[in-house]
Amino acid sequence: MPSAETTTEAEEPDPGNYAAARLRLLTGAGDTGPPRRAALAGLTDRWLRALFTTACRSTGVRGAALVAVGGYGRGELSPRSDLDLLLLHDRHTDPAAVAALADRLWYPVWDLGLALDHSVRTPARARATAAEDLKVHLGLLDARTVAGDAGLVTTLRTTVLADWRNQAAGRLPELHELCRERAERQGELRFLLEPDLKEARGGLRDTGALRAIAASWLADAPREGLAEARRTLLDTRDALQLTTGRATDRLDLQEQDQVAAELGLRDADALLRRVYEAARTVSYASDVTWREVHRVLRARSARPRLRAVLGGRRAEPERTALADGVVEQDGEAVLARTAKPERDPVLVLRAAAAAARSGVPLSPAAVRRLAAAGRDLPVPWPPAAREEFLALLGAGEPVIAVWEALEAEGLISRLLPDWERVRCRPQRNPVHTWTVDRHLIETAVRAAALTRRVSRPDLLLIAALLHDIGKGWPGDHSLAGETIARDMAGRIGFEPADVAVIATLVRHHLLLAETATRRDLDDPATVRAVASAVGTTSTLELLHALTEADALATGPAAWSAWRGSLVADLTGRVAALLAGLEPAEPELTPPSADQERLAMEALRTGGPVLTLRTGTGALREGPDTAEPGLIGAELLIAVPDRPGVLPAAAGVLALHRLTVHSADLRTAESPADPAATVLLLNWRVAAAFGALPEETRLRADLVRALDGTLDIRTRLAERDAAQPRRRGITPPPPRVRVAPAASRSATVLEIRAPDAPGLLHRIGRALEGAGVRVRSARVSTLGANAVDAFYVTSADGRPLPGDIAAGLARALEQALA
Repeated sequence: MPSAETTTEAEEPDPGNYAAARLRLLTGAGDTGPPRRAALAGLTDRWLRALFTTACRSTGVRGAALVAVGGYGRGELSPRSDLDLLLLHDRHTDPAAVAALADRLWYPVWDLGLALDHSVRTPARARATAAEDLKVHLGLLDARTVAGDAGLVTTLRTTVLADWRNQAAGRLPELHELCRERAERQGELRFLLEPDLKEARGGLRDTGALRAIAASWLADAPREGLAEARRTLLDTRDALQLTTGRATDRLDLQEQDQVAAELGLRDADALLRRVYEAARTVSYASDVTWREVHRVLRARSARPRLRAVLGGRRAEPERTALADGVVEQDGEAVLARTAKPERDPVLVLRAAAAAARSGVPLSPAAVRRLAAAGRDLPVPWPPAAREEFLALLGAGEPVIAVWEALEAEGLISRLLPDWERVRCRPQRNPVHTWTVDRHLIETAVRAAALTRRVSRPDLLLIAALLHDIGKGWPGDHSLAGETIARDMAGRIGFEPADVAVIATLVRHHLLLAETATRRDLDDPATVRAVASAVGTTSTLELLHALTEADALATGPAAWSAWRGSLVADLTGRVAALLAGLEPAEPELTPPSADQERLAMEALRTGGPVLTLRTGTGALREGPDTAEPGLIGAELLIAVPDRPGVLPAAAGVLALHRLTVHSADLRTAESPADPAATVLLLNWRVAAAFGALPEETRLRADLVRALDGTLDIRTRLAERDAAQPRRRGITPPPPRVRVAPAASRSATVLEIRAPDAPGLLHRIGRALEGAGVRVRSARVSTLGANAVDAFYVTSADGRPLPGDIAAGLARALEQALA
């Protein structure tokens, strides 16, 4: 067996020289990407080789090798990658000498501050460990000799690879389960605002799994774009580690602009979009490859039984017709032998619809053939194409996988050119779970479940698919989307009247939700404004269904029983107006029995009294299941009218961690003394943590807040200061605007600000300081942002003049900033 000295270069292992050369390589203006990773691996090889040679001489060890495994074994070193090293030695080598050799190898690496994942094994022990530990087995598939006895490493590689192929039927399901568990923990890379480039689904770990599957000879991944996707993820990780100086794979928000600049990209959105596109390619390749793995394993297990039945004859695959030119074979939708995509432009949509209706994936081979040989549809599309497209969208959940298959070969952008602008486009609002394109598909899936509620399900499905199509353009996405939707609906082949309805739905897809949660539904101006925008009862019906589908497809925070009841209430009022029933002008309804009782008690005691009730009966307008994990309640407060009540009450609620969803304020006069008035506050609240507070504690703190012995501002500031903050993240400034013509009886102020404990308290203080009266408020939270509407009047109960209202809005912005 050759010695280490005869197989390695005789170089002096100078750590200082290596460290300086490494720094020049990482910070210089030379090659980046794969050339730099390969150069870094080569530089490290030379240093470790010299280190190994010197260590073998001093310890007298022969029959050993230094082996790179994992990413280092592939010759890919990122700036902060671990050095995955195996010291392989002959079983006859003296253990004490091997231990001394290991010390002389590992300590210089640690002294340079490099991360090291190391092990010392004989070939037999390495093989046994691989059999016990799947991750070790995967690492050894990429084993490469750095220094020493190359024959020892070749023998190990050959044995480990043979084991991998022989044990594939057991190993690959184990690997698939490992990938599935990791995806559940880390999420889908292409939908995360702060993705882990390595561990999230569609990341670098999955590219390694695809390499392992290919090494098993059981299946191979679709190669189109996969190498480029992997390079994109590696390049992004390199730039991330260079800009942060840390061994990290997580692309945090505060680093994204710097990473984008390092890669020569315009901004963080361009970076995320590139990463998402790469992750989508990896995810799709993983889905296809694992499907093929399971198909092969099922076929292998069934083959002996089938041969016995057939007497050794070869079985022909069963083919079931799904549509003209489309059949099912081996659990996939494939093209029939007689299909001619070059003569049938509708075939791509017919195949997609057939696959989605049947709940089977669309074969990658079929999609590739359709992309290569298929003809483009004429514009406008023929009726048959439009019908198949609607059948695809109406198939529900299976449409997602089929759509992804079409996207993988660029067919969606060929069918709908405007789709390219929203493809893989990130959404910075954390309320959104998905990228823009996936959100549109998810909305169509939700809309498919609501088609029986509307008279024109075709218009609902198309509007659901297109409602956010304007997010790829500058400005208000609803306005831009209206124009784009007109063009796309016409392209698909809808009649002009239907195109107009689709454009209206896209233009006003946020109207019902925003109005219901931010406006006083008892104000006739609110109902008339919505009716004017919608125009007809049939359009209102479609808009109601679209609103629900859009919210359900956005994320858990976008829809609740409370929001649903508000939207339904508004829809009912608008439908009545469109049917000819004029809304009544708002009248001051008399106080309820509970409010009268509280008012009399407040007048008698001269202080605040309150009651806190839970249960759906107490929450006619409030969130009985407002958000997951929140306990809803109705809080009634009565207090003799005096300045400072609103900010004091709001501050107390914030101190007790109560989330406010709506607030109605009114005054009541004493029957015995008209000069004595009581302020009545009706709050819809929810407990963010644990149980609701006790009434006695709430009242005691409200008394202290009103008499000045409870310093709410200081308490809230102390709690806010104790909250951890994300480094480098600056929330957008608050914005306050006067909503034009929103009410005839009050001025409506719309407030958008970063949500924070005590925000409502600060708003109340600012309004009290301005000398205006708050009639009612609609309070809602979308992700990290509060979106509130306050109905305010002058002291005599009238709307504010325009200039005073504008000045109040500016003053509020300054106060909240």
